[in-house]
Amino acid sequence: MMPSRWSALEKARSVCEALPWLTRHQNRTVVIKLGGHAMADERLTAAFARDVVFLRYAGLRPVVVHGGGPQIGAELERRGLASEFKAGLRVTSAPAMDVVRMVLAGQVQRELVGLINANGPLAVGMTGEDADTLTAVRHVPWVDGEPVDIGRVGDITRVDTGAIEALLADGRIPVVSSVARSAEDGHVYNVNADTAAAALATALRAQALVMLTDVEGLYAGWPAGGEVIARLTARELEKLLPELADGMVPKMTGCLHAVRGGVGTARVIDGRVPHAVLLEMFTDEGVGTVIVPDPDPDPDLDPEPGPGEPGPGEPGPGRAEARP
Repeated sequence: MMPSRWSALEKARSVCEALPWLTRHQNRTVVIKLGGHAMADERLTAAFARDVVFLRYAGLRPVVVHGGGPQIGAELERRGLASEFKAGLRVTSAPAMDVVRMVLAGQVQRELVGLINANGPLAVGMTGEDADTLTAVRHVPWVDGEPVDIGRVGDITRVDTGAIEALLADGRIPVVSSVARSAEDGHVYNVNADTAAAALATALRAQALVMLTDVEGLYAGWPAGGEVIARLTARELEKLLPELADGMVPKMTGCLHAVRGGVGTARVIDGRVPHAVLLEMFTDEGVGTVIVPDPDPDPDLDPEPGPGEPGPGEPGPGRAEARP
């Protein structure tokens, strides 16, 4: 059936509305973290895959970092292994780490790569282990003033962007599973996907970090609800962090470190909304909370860059360390 003239006009208006954003985003790197409900819903995941291909053909350089909490939980249950969380992170025993590694790299990543490539042969799957892209050490959180052992959970100590930069230069879309190897003990660690995405965005000097989650954004009265906060500076977010519940802490901590590490903006958006990434990148409305750097200080008080640090407007190196 032929589309009505009205629907055709609406499509034309949508394309025209995107024009200034298309111009602005040319050749810019955007790191997108996919997780939560958007990964459990096949319709939303398929829409996300189309969105990522659209970004690439629109002139951006997307990098996808994915989690897989629901899938990991289901496989642990199938094997009779407990799922437990402390300090907002999954407790990961050695047997559980085998499951995490298998599900992320062998199941979730392959399905996501396949969905993206169904819309354009662009996606290449990799993990943080590949080419030592992510290096980690064991993470030991403090709960009620005491250190807690949560097993094979890692803190990122170094990011090597060489492999990802090579893929981007070849026009590919890297799809990264959030596991990392330790240079100290040789073990592979489960890394929170929000933390991994923030570290990669910082090391890549990305223009934007976008995190898809299961809520509309950061609520003013978190976690009780309320109005979504549309915009926060890094300093404003830092003041709010102690009030946040466990699940939002890694996301917002990652956003904070990213914008303070040189990323242009960090966004937490509602992954339950179809095409949420396109709405956020190519329209004025947006669908979540955006974190921006603090306003520039008085130039007379701005310190000189330290040895080896880029000055204002200077590009960073191809390889960088990130400590979210």
